[in-house]
Amino acid sequence: MVIGIIGENCSGKSTLAEALAASIGAEIITGKDYLRMAKSESMAKLLFKKRLAAALEGENLIYVITENEHLELLPEGAVRVLVKAELADIKERFRERMHGVLPPPVEQMLERRHGAFDNTPHEYEFNSSKDSLSEFIDTFTV
Repeated sequence: MVIGIIGENCSGKSTLAEALAASIGAEIITGKDYLRMAKSESMAKLLFKKRLAAALEGENLIYVITENEHLELLPEGAVRVLVKAELADIKERFRERMHGVLPPPVEQMLERRHGAFDNTPHEYEFNSSKDSLSEFIDTFTV
């Protein structure tokens, strides 16, 4: 199974991916990690697409996506999970990452990007500000 975990920065994607990977025994690939597969970006994308297609046949693989351009890499048949969070929570999580300081340009960028994936087709939606992580994980393991 290939699971695409899609969402903006600090929405809870990595936390969800790690919990899900531990539960179902999956490898996690994040963002542009696929570039390590080859020297050229075009070849790396091709190899990664083949890897994802092969994973549909039995391997559990989670691909964490924060950029719209990476959505095209998910193969037909992949399960798409949209991860959301309240803007205030995203700002606080980002502030923690930046050692307690959230510069105004970063805050403005977060505000502009908030909701950027809301219209992305998906089978599941997880709101890390409201939903129970363990209950959501159970939907994949029951």
